[in-house]
Amino acid sequence: MATIFEPFRIKVVEPIRVTTRAEREQALEKAGRNLFRLDADDVLLDWLTDSGTSAMSQEQWAGIMRGDESYAGSRSWHRFEKTVRDLTGFAHIVPTHQGRAAEHLLFSLVGGEGKVIPNNTHFDTTRANIEMTGAQALDIPCAESADPALEAPFKGNIDLVALENVLADSPPGRVPLVIITVTNNSGGGQPVSLENLRGARALCDRFGVPLYLDACRFAENAWLIREREAGQSERTPREIAREMFSLADGCTFSAKKDAFANIGGFLCTNDDELAREERNLLILTEGFPTYGGLAGRDLEAIAIGLTEVLAEDYLAYRLASVRYLNDRLHEAGIPVMRPAGGHAVYLDAGRFLPQIPAHEYPGQSLAIELYLKGGIRGCEIGTVMFGRAGAEGEPDQPAAHELVRLAMPRRVYTQSHVDYAIEKIFDVWERRDALRGVRITEQPPFLRHFTAVFEPL
Repeated sequence: MATIFEPFRIKVVEPIRVTTRAEREQALEKAGRNLFRLDADDVLLDWLTDSGTSAMSQEQWAGIMRGDESYAGSRSWHRFEKTVRDLTGFAHIVPTHQGRAAEHLLFSLVGGEGKVIPNNTHFDTTRANIEMTGAQALDIPCAESADPALEAPFKGNIDLVALENVLADSPPGRVPLVIITVTNNSGGGQPVSLENLRGARALCDRFGVPLYLDACRFAENAWLIREREAGQSERTPREIAREMFSLADGCTFSAKKDAFANIGGFLCTNDDELAREERNLLILTEGFPTYGGLAGRDLEAIAIGLTEVLAEDYLAYRLASVRYLNDRLHEAGIPVMRPAGGHAVYLDAGRFLPQIPAHEYPGQSLAIELYLKGGIRGCEIGTVMFGRAGAEGEPDQPAAHELVRLAMPRRVYTQSHVDYAIEKIFDVWERRDALRGVRITEQPPFLRHFTAVFEPL
């Protein structure tokens, strides 16, 4: 395999505290065996999330120094608005402090009892913001997504036949919009094809329903389209991304992913009346419509990041590094989501630990063992995150997949860190038969994976 070359030089370094297993055992016990509750200083490789954890460039840091902190109508706002509009083409740009704030604004206005909002697969905060309004968050992923091992290029697609049935069977107003997540995070970071987006657009037009994108990893999705979809290999990532946005009526966006920013997001729409309502609610909950809960320096960093993320050298390196980790594990017989997605490698905990049933949380058990063995913090994406708690002591209703996501922050770790992770995953694989499940002893009613407390069985 050709050497993977990081297309940047490192000017500033942040030391990693190398812990012992005994120290990690103590930290894990204190955290209730929930990796979200660990102190970052107790983690060697922090692959819990790629959200807000990227390294910003020299241009972004320079932009931060140029930030205009005027309350209304700042230069930084105008630069941000122009950058987002040039990329997406949407008429109205509403800044928010992060992606879930954009989700909250949107679904507070279009959700409600009796509503149904289809998606290829809703992620955790999206689902929670929909369900908090009383609406149903409906997942209709394509059939290929059911098999994590299947080598299919666009396993993130929405099921167009199922979508057509939902729209045809719903009275006017029951489906306020359709939203497609690119890439499909809950479905293994898998991309969505332009062909699939065009098909969804045609259905939404036919039934008079708006189409939205959850676009936080739009650049990675565009690169995977370029690599995998017929007729796209000669187009630039920006051209592909621009077509993706042109097929939608609006989007939610977390700038903490494909804009390299540590905070920020936005909500876009072409609907004049909806935009007015969004801005009114924004003033109540986030801030004035030209800053939306962000400092001017944050608006600058996002605007610069949205340009940098589409650089071909960067995207080629980024996707090659994720693919390298995925392929090395696959070649060793370790079950992973195939093919590699854009931002993370997903270990198939259900096949990794077949002796642990879903209601004993194999993903959580595997994530715990990776931390104990190598100080690697990943994220369970399985029955803890997406299962339904059983009533009156019954086992949880399991999630569709039992996965552990190793999400790689952008421009933070080098290939030697990836090779270290491979060694530690190999070590856990060798002793997989000895692992056992966990049970939940405390949990909140929503988004339990963030704060639940576990104990070993």
